[in-house]
Amino acid sequence: MTDEAQPLDEVTGARQELTVVLPVRLLRTPGWNEGPFPFESGSRRADTVTRSPYFAPASARALYGTPGCPCRWYLPLDVKQDGLHLLGMEILRAATARRPEHALAVLHFSVERPLLPVLRALGGRRRASLGDTLTGAFDPAGLLAGTADVRNADGPFGIARPYSIAFMTPAAHHAPALRHGTEGDLPPTADRWLWMLASRSAPADFPIAPETARDQSKDVLRISADWSALVLRQGAAFLGHRPDSGTGDFYEFGALHSRTVYLDALLLGALQRDHIDELANELSEVFASARLARRAAALERNIAVFRSTYWRRHLTAHGAANDLLLAFQHRHRLPERFQEILAEAADCSRLVQTQESQQISGALGILTILGLPLGTALGVLQVLDDHSVAHLLLAVGLSVVATAAVLTTRYGRLVLSSLRGAAGQVRRSSSRAAR
Repeated sequence: MTDEAQPLDEVTGARQELTVVLPVRLLRTPGWNEGPFPFESGSRRADTVTRSPYFAPASARALYGTPGCPCRWYLPLDVKQDGLHLLGMEILRAATARRPEHALAVLHFSVERPLLPVLRALGGRRRASLGDTLTGAFDPAGLLAGTADVRNADGPFGIARPYSIAFMTPAAHHAPALRHGTEGDLPPTADRWLWMLASRSAPADFPIAPETARDQSKDVLRISADWSALVLRQGAAFLGHRPDSGTGDFYEFGALHSRTVYLDALLLGALQRDHIDELANELSEVFASARLARRAAALERNIAVFRSTYWRRHLTAHGAANDLLLAFQHRHRLPERFQEILAEAADCSRLVQTQESQQISGALGILTILGLPLGTALGVLQVLDDHSVAHLLLAVGLSVVATAAVLTTRYGRLVLSSLRGAAGQVRRSSSRAAR
């Protein structure tokens, strides 16, 4: 079989790496090493000190924590099974206002067998030749026992399948992925391979219509002439476009970046997605309680914390990390969803202000209706220098009658309605606006 005709699910690249991200519930602070997994390439060590300059300070704190207050831990491992080698694990604390125990677990593999079948099994494809990748020695429940619980797919922040980040470089005979010459064009099969790795699917899983085939490559990120990346909703992939010469090749640096800085950009996107999901849920429950003002104030506080801590669209001057984050945000519609949350939160705030204004106006109206007749009666008695208790009681009685008479007028009924029904009227109107 020629290289051009060889399907990707039979191809083993010259260098293959796989990173798997899944949500977990943190049971306790891990007794692991603090910081991100410090992968090395030559003299370069990708630890917190090396990675932090790539990110804005707020983003770096969300990804790496601060001295004395870590939010990330790693554990080196050496576990092999079915052509996969588990190099280690990480846990990133991703606490939200309602879920302080929320975290993301990261598993780092090297793959020594065809990569696409592993990805298809990870994605739960029906025609996958392998069973679930994360079983046996790679079962997250066993690997994280006592430290974290894997979240159910239907639970908070649960996802149907783990997020995957694949890295693959071709050998000299993998012509479908290779650029024609040093500065030549890429064959159409290169982007097709990249899309299959990112989507974790073969043509039998998801046949692409010829009319939309070109659209599959419009979101590909050309990091350089040597490699490209593609970010989709359930996975991302990096693919080389020239033969990998092995030890000392540039792709050692590329693989290091895909496991470190580029992984962190995607992890920041996952943090943003989870917080926006929670803000959307919180917004939908604002009108489910009589304590509208308190819920609205809590929502505004959580939005402010999210914006100052997590919401970044530009990480650094280094373009590739920015592009990966923007691609992740685009795939999950995060900017549009956050703008909708801001707009609805502003509407909620206006409704609260309207309700409070009506209640204050109603209270002032009641004080006016009650105080004016009584004040007038007492003033008349004082002017007449009348100290009779009977006259005082008569004046109070007449003021009560006058007050009752005023309350029967249109103005009095409006004041009572403002006090009694403002909250319910505002809540009903706001619910209709939310729908």
